[in-house]
Amino acid sequence: MLRPSLERVFRQDSLNPEQRLAAEHRGGPLLVLAGAGTGKTATLSARVASLLDEGADPQRILLLTFTRRAAREMINRTSSLVGERAAVGKVTGGTFHSVGHRFVRSYASALGLPADFGLLDAGDGADVLDLVRNELGHPAGERRFPRKQTLADIYTRTVNAQRPVREIVAELFPWCEEHVDAVAGILRGYSARKRSLGVLDLDDLLLHWRALVQDETTGPHIAGTFDHVLVDEYQDVNGIQADIVHSLHQRGCSVTAVGDDFQAIYSFRSASVEHILGFPGKFEGTKTVTLDRNYRGTQPLLDVANAVSAQDARGYPKVLRATRPGGNRPQLVQCRDQSQEAELVCDQVLADREDGLLLREQAVLARTGHDTDLLELELSRRRIPYVKYGGLRYLEAAHVKDFLAALRLADAPGDEMSWFRLLQLAEGVGPGRSRRVLEALLGRGETSPRLWERWPAAAAELPSSARPALTALAGAIRAAGDTDLPPGPATDRLRTALDPLVRAHYADGEVRMQDLAALVTAAGEASDLRTFFAEVLLDPPASSQDLAVPPHLDEDWLVLSTVHSAKGLEWQSVHLIAAYDGNFPADMAAGSAEGIAEERRLLYVALTRARRSLRVYSPHRYYHRPGGSGDTHGYGKVSRFLDGEAQALFDVVAAPGDSHRFAPGAIGGARVRVDVDELFA
Repeated sequence: MLRPSLERVFRQDSLNPEQRLAAEHRGGPLLVLAGAGTGKTATLSARVASLLDEGADPQRILLLTFTRRAAREMINRTSSLVGERAAVGKVTGGTFHSVGHRFVRSYASALGLPADFGLLDAGDGADVLDLVRNELGHPAGERRFPRKQTLADIYTRTVNAQRPVREIVAELFPWCEEHVDAVAGILRGYSARKRSLGVLDLDDLLLHWRALVQDETTGPHIAGTFDHVLVDEYQDVNGIQADIVHSLHQRGCSVTAVGDDFQAIYSFRSASVEHILGFPGKFEGTKTVTLDRNYRGTQPLLDVANAVSAQDARGYPKVLRATRPGGNRPQLVQCRDQSQEAELVCDQVLADREDGLLLREQAVLARTGHDTDLLELELSRRRIPYVKYGGLRYLEAAHVKDFLAALRLADAPGDEMSWFRLLQLAEGVGPGRSRRVLEALLGRGETSPRLWERWPAAAAELPSSARPALTALAGAIRAAGDTDLPPGPATDRLRTALDPLVRAHYADGEVRMQDLAALVTAAGEASDLRTFFAEVLLDPPASSQDLAVPPHLDEDWLVLSTVHSAKGLEWQSVHLIAAYDGNFPADMAAGSAEGIAEERRLLYVALTRARRSLRVYSPHRYYHRPGGSGDTHGYGKVSRFLDGEAQALFDVVAAPGDSHRFAPGAIGGARVRVDVDELFA
């Protein structure tokens, strides 16, 4: 029985019967199937509040999410429900990687890891793979050989799927099959190199956490620290993450999983919809609660999404029901080509703006980033400001990687790859000179303090013009590594030392330096530099520079986004472009039943982002050259997922000057051991 105060809050917060059933469930595993826009966050927050109200120790509640922002949002909302922010703040919440990092760091000795092991982000891992690839002499062949990013993708898929590398290559990278023995050798060399360097990549954190939980000595101790484990977005877990949750359950933790099988769209990250589909079978005694009351869109928009989801024969049946009355039917706009599509989108965006709809309340969604190329040209021509999501990720931006290299050196001054990167920021310092500097600096691998004593000799290998800036940077790195210096001032000093190098090295250096200010501010809230560095790698903040085209001095902007990046977001008006067969589903994904199914789910995610207006565009001619130059083109038809039944729910609009009509698309076709080397055999 809830306290009267929380009972009143639950009523005022308007939890519907299904949400309340999930929030108050006790005894046995719980699976909450939360359809798009059905109040998933509110339900999960209410469940945490209900557990606390019942007397649960907040420190024994584990909330696992896929972004730090999601965990923070749920904890804040829970605080507003129970009115006890201090208590709620003790809930252990974070991403799988960040929580795993805490346990791996605590049990480093049992894992045979150095206490001060370092972390590699995805880019760093690819660089180490490239180093091993070159050392083994593979680039010198006469035939095309996988480059570092492909090798990184193969490695991640193999490890997270826990399948032999030969199977992964044959299924997902068939053009690499002739090199599979060499690839396996590189991956084994990569594992060995990480061990010798005393570093882990992001996949290793999950592997080691799973090993700890499954071990007979450490497993009960880890699971014994929690009574309740709540997992958000369960449809996005990979095999290792699913094993971790199941192992915690087997050791006595009460498990709640929240997700939507029809929003499982991340197989390229090794996530599998099978984990949520198989949850009741794996977690005996599961209570399943389905949330299908949608608080986002109107029924005419949801009817289209329901028609698409009904085509899936394997998923949990869900029919979204709108809580908002009324609404207009969505439009299916048939246009000549992508050039006309761009014009029509701009026309409608401006018309809606004149009717009082802000640009930022509108979004254009696309299957891939390059689908918006012609649209971006048209937006620029008409001076419509926009922000584009789904391109370069924050940690992939060069200046951010420079800053992270400096942070890494503050913790591990002997990190050769970080020095190699930073030295080349200075004019006149290339790979060859950097090697000579490193030979003088690192000697036989000794680190501070002897490393810093050798800096003057190493600096003598630099051009005279480069010495002052790099010497100042070296001094800032050394000072930041001083444990007495708080992380805020330490990172600020590093940023100041980097400033002249970044401004000189990059054409837009001033903007890039402003971009790093957010990191310095965040560092001020961290307990120590190592923790801050780990948090940045494990859950990077959003970028203020590299998410978009150059900033506009404007009061408003239109959102362009890939569908993957739009998941979890919503807008008043949504334009979905390039909805033709060959793009939905993409040709490359049409080779298997599961590939087709995931493409259908991707379209479903796009269709459920709109609150009041949805327009889907399907050009029937697409040019084989960028920008439509030349007349070499092909013809497409409306996505097979928008079949006759789905199209009947649209107002079909033929663009001016386009007499083409579409037939409905057809449905187509004692020491904890962690060892993955057997996967690379």
